[in-house]
Amino acid sequence: MHNPFKQALQERAQIGLWLSLANAYSAELCATANYDWLLIDGEHAPNNVQTTLAQLQAVAPYAAQPVVRAVTADVPLIKQLLDIGAHNLLIPMIDTPEQARAMVRATRYPPDGIRGVGAAVARASRWAQDGQYLDTANDNVCLLVQAETRTAIDNLAAICAVDGVDGVFIGPADLAASLGHRGHPSHPEVQAAIDNAIRTIVASGKAAGILTGDVTLAKHYLALGARFVAVGIDATLLAQSSRKLLQEFR
Repeated sequence: MHNPFKQALQERAQIGLWLSLANAYSAELCATANYDWLLIDGEHAPNNVQTTLAQLQAVAPYAAQPVVRAVTADVPLIKQLLDIGAHNLLIPMIDTPEQARAMVRATRYPPDGIRGVGAAVARASRWAQDGQYLDTANDNVCLLVQAETRTAIDNLAAICAVDGVDGVFIGPADLAASLGHRGHPSHPEVQAAIDNAIRTIVASGKAAGILTGDVTLAKHYLALGARFVAVGIDATLLAQSSRKLLQEFR
């Protein structure tokens, strides 16, 4: 077993695309574009374990590496996502190092964690075809946590110091709301907080991540050292292009 996304985070910036349509067909379509990673969104898209599995299967033949965002920091759900073969997990709303450590334990088999052992009947081990899965799974999980509140920013250095956290993702929309600028992630106070957060994450040796549809901002974050940057959302791209096409005729 090998996790190319986890390894690549240590080597170079990874450019990604957000998948919010909750559809395996569109996920495969996006996979043909050869982004470095694709985020299957379980928090704000209408996904469940079954639809997430279908998308993991759809993108598996392609180079783009799937990252699955859980709807919440729920230990039983994390177990299910790992068992269906999600090696890269993004967990939202992590505000404290204690919460981060709990997520590390949720993604590791004992004695390092509390993940239940059921790999023999799971896609993750190719239904026991991978006889080494139990020995390699802990090291191959890539755990990314989201810092998207004032509390998380205040605790950011401590969150980054948690062993087993591979990267920290800044959520601009929720951070803007937490800082009193709901709906305005471009506000100078929010942008200053994001820049400082990226610098803190990079200085800790962990990978910094973010989502933005603004090309200039994306390049700015990359210049600050961000290692996994999503530069668009499938639903937004479809909506914008559909509306733009109609405008040509009206």
